[in-house]
Amino acid sequence: MLRHLLDLLLPVECGGCNAPGAALCPRCAALLSAPIQVRPPCCPAAPPVYALGSYQGCLRAALLAYKERGRRDVATPLGTALASGLLQLRSLDADCAAEAVWMVPVPSRASAAARRGGQHVELLARQAAAALAGVEVAAAVAPALRMGRGVRDSVGLARAARRANLAGRVLIRPAGLPPRGIPVVLVDDVVTTGTTAAACAATLLQTGVAVSAIVVLAAAGCHPPS
Repeated sequence: MLRHLLDLLLPVECGGCNAPGAALCPRCAALLSAPIQVRPPCCPAAPPVYALGSYQGCLRAALLAYKERGRRDVATPLGTALASGLLQLRSLDADCAAEAVWMVPVPSRASAAARRGGQHVELLARQAAAALAGVEVAAAVAPALRMGRGVRDSVGLARAARRANLAGRVLIRPAGLPPRGIPVVLVDDVVTTGTTAAACAATLLQTGVAVSAIVVLAAAGCHPPS
């Protein structure tokens, strides 16, 4: 009853296009589709990087609404889309069919997380895990990474500056590590140059955690591998 009253007083608008009715309308939700492999310029060939959409238009608006404007209600449809993408990738690998899906979220800087009300990618991963559990697929989130001191906002930095910004500053959170020998999927909201994803994957590998794939909701300026 309370929720219906709140909907009447403060109607929900789509985080992508502002249409009334849902946190993410069907048209904007459709911008997140089957995972496509992309090749960010600063990522090595392995692990492969997959994106569910393109970081532009209404999808970009929805991600910014969630990440920067407090629209935490958008986390549920975004997490559901992430779960769908993971299921589609899982179906391509018969050896993984009986295994649990372990997700490691790419961390934000502590100051950014405090401003946003928490680690936004970890919340997406937890929403995805809940959606997977709803279709009886075992899933878990391993918050195994953190950003060390001195990391700046990467917006506007050139590739070399992005690498220098993260050098030695993507750190392990021992309490968040998955069990030994478990391959993980590194998840993030957006990939641009791939510098952050590559640094996170390298840090996990140094700790003995194998990253089978990197999956993001949206890619900016990335193209399928030739």
